[in-house]
Amino acid sequence: MKTYRFIKTNGEWFIDLPEYIEQGGSAGDLQMVLGADTMLDIMAGKASSIELTLGEEPFEGADELILTERCDPVIGGGYYLMKTYKGQPINKTMWLCQVTEFVFGSLPERIFVRQENQ
Repeated sequence: MKTYRFIKTNGEWFIDLPEYIEQGGSAGDLQMVLGADTMLDIMAGKASSIELTLGEEPFEGADELILTERCDPVIGGGYYLMKTYKGQPINKTMWLCQVTEFVFGSLPERIFVRQENQ
């Protein structure tokens, strides 16, 4: 498990991941789009930043993202379904890009997520 900060700038969400940039990644790759941005809006409310703990194994208070489709390697990443958020049905689909593979070392079948700053 590791905690990551997400920041909303000019209406767009980005993961704060300087080590990705340091290893040659593009800052544009860190933008959260195609449903991930919507989910961050829901989680953060009116806040412009949020901290999320992510892991590949279940942990206390975490919601689950389930990989539903791997994307073509040219596009990278995959589509995930979040069935519940804080125990309530939400059924949101989101695309998580190749940065997910950088964070986890692969594209996990399941990702567990818990909001830390509420």
